[in-house]
Amino acid sequence: MGTCNKNILNRLKRAEGQMRGIQKMIEEEKECIDVITQLSAVRSSVDRIMGMIVAENLKSCLENPELDPVEQTQKMEQAINMIIKK
Repeated sequence: MGTCNKNILNRLKRAEGQMRGIQKMIEEEKECIDVITQLSAVRSSVDRIMGMIVAENLKSCLENPELDPVEQTQKMEQAINMIIKK
């Protein structure tokens, strides 16, 4: 497994742990603002993970230009569209 994939998986596991923590907070009827703060942190984590995946996709396209040019163009356009939609 590449370093990037390992890093992404570690971040996903961390976000999963945060989500479990939020579920516990709700079960314990913690303050609404605290729950929202934690949800916002999870959303930021997921946004970073998405950015890493898009960046890795673009990097792959740029580093391997000898592959199918039509497919490369489609992948790059898809990655750019994902960034723009954010």
